Amino acid sequence: MRKVESIKLKPWLATLLKVIGIILFILLCIFAYYRIQINSLKKLDYSEEASNKILFSGKKKYVLSVGKRKTLNEAFESKYYDEKYLDNYTKIKYVDQKHFIQNINKLVDLDYSNNDINIIFSHGTDESVTEFTKRDKVHYLEEYFSYDYAKLENYDRYVAYSDLYGTDEEDTIVRVNLNLDKTPYEDYVTIDKFSADMLVNKYRKLADDFVPSDLTTIDIKYTDNEDDLQCSRLTLNAFIEMYKAAEKEGYSIFINSAYRSVEDQQELIDLYTKSYGTSYVEKYVAKIGFSEHQTGLGLDIGSRKSQIFANSSEYQWMLDNAYKYGFILRYDKRYEDITGFRREAWHYRYVGKDIAKYIYEHNNMPLEEYYVMFLDK
Repeated sequence: MRKVESIKLKPWLATLLKVIGIILFILLCIFAYYRIQINSLKKLDYSEEASNKILFSGKKKYVLSVGKRKTLNEAFESKYYDEKYLDNYTKIKYVDQKHFIQNINKLVDLDYSNNDINIIFSHGTDESVTEFTKRDKVHYLEEYFSYDYAKLENYDRYVAYSDLYGTDEEDTIVRVNLNLDKTPYEDYVTIDKFSADMLVNKYRKLADDFVPSDLTTIDIKYTDNEDDLQCSRLTLNAFIEMYKAAEKEGYSIFINSAYRSVEDQQELIDLYTKSYGTSYVEKYVAKIGFSEHQTGLGLDIGSRKSQIFANSSEYQWMLDNAYKYGFILRYDKRYEDITGFRREAWHYRYVGKDIAKYIYEHNNMPLEEYYVMFLDK
């Protein structure tokens, strides 16, 4: 058997391989150290991209000292990161907006405090904040923006409305957010989706093809009308529950008007125009698309014991108990300047038990005010 001869490397080649090995080992150690540093940042929920930038900018020690900061992570990921705003990034609450970091930089340059900047972002959209950065610094932001439902884009309208009518900040915000500083029936929002908490008034119009979902015919037992009345099933079920409760206590209520189609509303407008004139109709009767009856959620309630509902014991019972079944008195005399319609003692609106209870417990506030505070997103 032939003996296998061992291969001997030339001295220079052996040295080269040894050097390469040492270099690879050093590189491996550097990489391992690098990954340890990156992982220490990722444990704080910093992204891979942000961690790299933190490490190579020499800010690792600073970041570890302040800990997890979502805004700081966003800043290091952004091409608009600027070290001179570093402390600001740690003190400003994160919001998911496209120009977030860019707008922070601009607001700091306008000499807004971190608290002011948090207020601005919490009340504005990406678009409205971006627009806000283009104007001179606004002083005393807290005057309006201490209210959660104030909108940044409405700031100038708040100031103008308050100056014109002398309203306080809270009242001003509610009215401007409802567009009461605009022209009724002209500057309006279009609504095309049915919901129990929807708001329809002179500034919020139903889409031309709107029909409430789940319309159902009301049993004549609950009406005084030989014509088939309809409303949403939600409303009817709640009314039947309320009807039975009232009946049990010796009260007798019924429905004398419910859902009205566009055609029904037009007939009503024509009738009142003929009977009372155009000025009366413009003041008291909703135009096509602006009537709450078209939602299927509004009911006109009557008493079987009195021809004048406001003078009946049923009226008082409704005031005290309707909220338990999800209904509110929709048009209170105290709020005619907000609802846009005169007092209607008979008009009740289904909103659901939670909303109705809140409204009842807060001085029967108008639905408009509740909408601004909790639903207008």
